[in-house]
Amino acid sequence: MQEQHYELENLPSFNTRHIFECGQCFRWDEKEDKSYTGIVGENVINVKEVENRVVFSSYGVDNLEKLVKNYFDLDRNYEEIKVTLSKIDEHLARSIEYGSGIRILNQNLWETIISFIISANNNIPRIKGIINRLSQKYGEKIEWKGKEYYTFPTVEELSKASVEDLRSLGLGFRDIRVYETTHRILSKEVDLKALHNEQDTEKVRNILLTLSGVGPKVADCILLFSTLKRFDVFPIDVWVRRVMNELYIKKEDETKVNKKEIEKLAKEKYGNLEGIAQQYLFFWKRDTA
Repeated sequence: MQEQHYELENLPSFNTRHIFECGQCFRWDEKEDKSYTGIVGENVINVKEVENRVVFSSYGVDNLEKLVKNYFDLDRNYEEIKVTLSKIDEHLARSIEYGSGIRILNQNLWETIISFIISANNNIPRIKGIINRLSQKYGEKIEWKGKEYYTFPTVEELSKASVEDLRSLGLGFRDIRVYETTHRILSKEVDLKALHNEQDTEKVRNILLTLSGVGPKVADCILLFSTLKRFDVFPIDVWVRRVMNELYIKKEDETKVNKKEIEKLAKEKYGNLEGIAQQYLFFWKRDTA
């Protein structure tokens, strides 16, 4: 374990609140100084914006510069993406301006699968609480600056938990789903490395849908927010359905809007950047509600 610091000046398309509050992650918390601290792999990282600089500090095992560049997707030109998407229509341009600092994180696939199974029919504070308890019970402890943090448990570590153990952590109906998915991945019945190697998004999506607790929305979140990094998906929750109906579909009762209708519209309007468009629309709609 080592403490490291890394700074970047004039980093485009990077705003900590936009990145950490847009619904893509659950292990980052805002601190009193407006910085954010989170756990990435075997590392505790603090990210703080200071004038025109972004200051990264960490305690862990990985090289911080390399970790930051990969995790925050810094090699991707989000400025170019925003220009392309802003030309589509004024609605999307407005949402991009509002959430201009969003970047899609490269989160560990295994952690993303379990996290979004836990997220089903759940709210963010409760999701974070469950994941923290899961990590405290089955992950590894890291002590930094007088505080304790816990890594997300590996497949092997989480496989030690029974359904009853998971239930005691507050997972509710998700306990059996997390248990079953953990053991299917442990046995390589679903091979995560093979998912990374498969280029066809629909094939990967169909494999994810075989996992217990993974429906269409959760599958799309896994595809978009993990190291699978597929932008040709459009996760649909209540906020996305609401914004797509208000901007484009305009049905009197938004609950009557068919998800297939939204998916078709998103594909036609946003093409292979629909996943990023979804994040701008979601963040804008939820944050201004």
